[in-house]
Amino acid sequence: MYRVAEGVRSTHGQDGAIVLDIRQGQMFNLNLVGSRILELLETGATRSAIVDEISQKFEVSRDTAEGDFEEFIESLKQHHLLEDSEPNGHH
Repeated sequence: MYRVAEGVRSTHGQDGAIVLDIRQGQMFNLNLVGSRILELLETGATRSAIVDEISQKFEVSRDTAEGDFEEFIESLKQHHLLEDSEPNGHH
């Protein structure tokens, strides 16, 4: 699974979230879906649990929720906001 990188702070509100990377001095805005995924990642929720929640909460198909999750994870990784919690990279 993944974990939010050290030095990343987030504030969640009704319009989404603001994420601050204090190491790189970068700020990101997330929509409501991204905000919820990040919140769930912070609690250590599994990929499957996150996809289920997104599917139900935002009333989209599981396939759509899965696609959104994967896209969001890739984006977080590109910005170094997310790390593999397994040192060898296996999930």
